[in-house]
Amino acid sequence: MMEAMSEAVSKSLGKTVTLEPTSGGGYSGGGGASTSALIDPETNTKYFCKSAGGGHDMLKAEYLGVKEMSDTHTIQVPTPIAFGEGPNNVAFVVFEYLDFCGGGSQYELGVQLAKMHKCFSANGKFGFHVDNTIGATPQPNLPWMDDWADFWDTHRLGHMLKLTGDAGMSKAAVEKLREKTRELLSHKPEPSLLHGDLWGGNKSFARVDAKVVPIIFDPATYYGDREADIAMTYLFGGFGADFYKGYESEWPLPEGHEKRKTVYNLYHILNHDVLFGGMYLNQARGMIDSIMRY
Repeated sequence: MMEAMSEAVSKSLGKTVTLEPTSGGGYSGGGGASTSALIDPETNTKYFCKSAGGGHDMLKAEYLGVKEMSDTHTIQVPTPIAFGEGPNNVAFVVFEYLDFCGGGSQYELGVQLAKMHKCFSANGKFGFHVDNTIGATPQPNLPWMDDWADFWDTHRLGHMLKLTGDAGMSKAAVEKLREKTRELLSHKPEPSLLHGDLWGGNKSFARVDAKVVPIIFDPATYYGDREADIAMTYLFGGFGADFYKGYESEWPLPEGHEKRKTVYNLYHILNHDVLFGGMYLNQARGMIDSIMRY
């Protein structure tokens, strides 16, 4: 496996790199991937790696998603270096190794995220180049769609309703929810580049060139309404008032975003029911009740 990783990194960087395992696993992995740290003893350069048996599509999609964010040169992400596959169909993706630290400027985090959201899809459509995952759940992004309400109804809400057995609702109730959701999402947003899974555990701060900067990672990248990213930051905490002030200073949210927040977060709560079960379905039903009252 080390040989396959070394070859992939060497090809990407255009120089010979020989990798060995070392201590320090960096940030956590999502979707069932294993994480580890690697080092090139020749240069003492460390790298971060994710690997998964049978994880070719999942890790290739993550590589492409992080690369898409990296190429905007806005908010810092772990630079993706190489993707490949080793023995026994074990796929891997290698990133730069980041020196994480305890905290930093949430205001700057908001500013930099807004700058990334100003990067729109080249084709003017909603979706992404590949399907990916949200946690361990498949997340469809194709085909690309011209209309945001169509995209959300098909690839997000409709998809999760299928996975949750319509959240225990009748066909009539499902149709009313989908109709109401389309009504609420008729505001014609730009197709912004999104992180896609922006809860507090997927952001941090790191020392880069002697400066502490905000970092986001473990994405479920696609082009969509920027409000979907902001909505998720409210779900599980970790984002302070300064984050929202920073974001608003760069690109204020439009009227109606408070109602749409519930629509977008319903997707994640339904996904949590898929992944973990428990009380999430009851929480989802409460959110559905709120949406239907808007």
